[in-house]
Order: sequence, then structure tokens, then C-alpha cells
Amino acid sequence: MGKRQLAKMTPFNFISYTIISILVALISTNIIKNLAFGFISLGVWILFTIGLDYLCLASKLIHDWVYGKETILIKNGKVMEENLSQVRFTGEELLRELRSKNVFNLMDVEFALMESTGEINLLLKSDKTPITSHDLGKQVSPQSESQTVILDGNIIDEALTNRELNRGWLNTQLESLGVSLDNIFIGQVDSSGDLYVDLFEDSIQIPKPQVKELIYANLEKAQADLLSFALETENQKAKDMYSNDAQKLQNIVKKLEPYLLH
Repeated sequence: MGKRQLAKMTPFNFISYTIISILVALISTNIIKNLAFGFISLGVWILFTIGLDYLCLASKLIHDWVYGKETILIKNGKVMEENLSQVRFTGEELLRELRSKNVFNLMDVEFALMESTGEINLLLKSDKTPITSHDLGKQVSPQSESQTVILDGNIIDEALTNRELNRGWLNTQLESLGVSLDNIFIGQVDSSGDLYVDLFEDSIQIPKPQVKELIYANLEKAQADLLSFALETENQKAKDMYSNDAQKLQNIVKKLEPYLLH
């Protein structure tokens, strides 16, 4: 099966695995008296299934013939009633599947299709899709998966190494949070280097990491100080220097803002 999920099996996969399991059951319960015949039958069916899988990888025509093709259920905002009948789907079942995708209004859907596994995927109309940072023209910092560095009170050194950190850094963070290692159920470090911990004792409140926010606030304060110095001094050369430095710092803060505040 590879990593296929049972809930997303195609009818062909379901039949193949069912037949294989039946053959195994018949052999193990000695209903098939001739073991050689039973193992030959089992081997032929397994090789046939695996071979057909490889043929499906090589040819889309064979893939569509074996596993079937997707069926369009909604196109340009219109429900395709004939295709619904083809997959034996009622209108209520379609609405139920849309609700499972957090879509409660049929008019919000631009396109929807049923995969060969029976799963329904959809595309919302452009005015109903969530706004992204790309739509707003805003730059955001890239994100990567968090690393679990503590589990059940035990430190996972491999995860720390993946983040280029060590136990010394981790102990410093725990001291700043005021928690002990034995009381931590899960500890994770995100792509920004912030440590989040979940404690066994839920009554204890852990302050949210604000390292990036503090850096941003300090940069803004430094810029404000430079502008203040430029206004207070009467030396034109010093005034120009403070103003230029304030402008440079402002440009730096603007570039760092997506990484520090988002």
C-alpha cells in the first residue's frame, strides 16, 4: 500500500487488498489444503497488483482505466447535475461535503471535483478566498517546521542540532521562563528561534516569547533618539549626521518588520 490511507483507497485497491487478505486467511486456517497452490495464488495476485501499480505510473491511460478519473461536480459556479448522477451523489450529500470543507454557501464555490478516491476538492470564487500577504503586497518572513526539543521532560539533542542550538541555550531559555525541565510536557522551537513550552501543570501561565518584538521596539527607540538628537543640536554637521543615520535605521527597520512582527 505504501503510504496510502485506507480512507482514500480506490475501488481497485480495496478489491485487491481484500482478495489478498482473504487468501492469507484461507491459507492460515488451512481451508486451502494445498499450501503450494495457496502461496502461488497469493504471490500471483500480489505481483499482479504491484505490477499494475507500476504500469499506472508509466501510463496515464492505464491509470485512468484502473483507478478512474476525477469528475467535475461544479463548474463556473453551476452544479453539474448529470455528473452528480454519474457518481450517485445527491444534492444533500454535495452540500454536506462542502460543509466539511467549511463552505456553507453554494454560491461561494467556483469549481469542485470529485477525485477517484471519492474526496471532493473545491476552488472558491475570487472574492471569497482568504486574503493573503501576497494580495496585500506585504512581505512576510519564511517559515519552516518547528523542532520538538523537549518531550516528556527529556531533551532531544538531534532537534536542537537541527536548529543549530545546544543545551546551554535551552537551559538559559528555561531559566528565563522560570520553569523546570521535569515539568515540561512538550517544548518546541520555531523558525524564529522562539521557545514554546507546554507544562504538565496547566495552572502555571507561561509568558509568550517577545524577543522579536523587543528587538523591533529597541530599533524604533534608537531611530526616535537619533531624530531627537538632530532636533536638539545646533551643529549643522551633527544635525545632518543624526538625520542620515535615522533615515538609514528607518530603512533597516522597514526591511526587518516582516521578520520581527509577522
